[in-house]
Amino acid sequence: MQNIQGQSYTRTRTKTFDLVITSILAALVFVATAFINLKLPFGQGGLIHLGTSMLFISAILFGPKKGALAGAIGMGLFDITGGWLIWAPTTIISRALQGAIVGKIAWSKGHKGDNVGLNILAAVVSMPVMIAVYYIGQAIMFKSWIAPMASIPGDVIQNVVGLLIAIPVCIVLKKTPYFKRS
Repeated sequence: MQNIQGQSYTRTRTKTFDLVITSILAALVFVATAFINLKLPFGQGGLIHLGTSMLFISAILFGPKKGALAGAIGMGLFDITGGWLIWAPTTIISRALQGAIVGKIAWSKGHKGDNVGLNILAAVVSMPVMIAVYYIGQAIMFKSWIAPMASIPGDVIQNVVGLLIAIPVCIVLKKTPYFKRS
């Protein structure tokens, strides 16, 4: 009986810890999106923000589930609270997929975000998916398959900046005691 209670306590504690970590990651994505951004003068008025780098960091360090949730919740909340409500469904879908893809690849083959080459590949593979989802979302919103093309350069820049920031940050964080033991 004691063993069953101990397992239940451990499982509850792990779930609570996962919820706390995921919430913190989503909050970091939100803050990086909301407060560290630059409005683009072209396309559909998108932003270059550090939320993408935080999404990459979350997925590389904590895996696909937390990466997907952090990206979807953090950037989705930004759209909802930041005056971009019409974009929220597209953002939630694209960023959930992006976080899941990055985490899945970075955590493949027994790695846990500890292979720099795999991490770069993960981010690069996720970029066309994110861009395609936004393209389709905009095509539906604006009833045009041409207009969304203007946003593609900004999406590419946002992802490349995110990658250039995330990879060095992950390399440094992977050397900390917290990530060395996992």
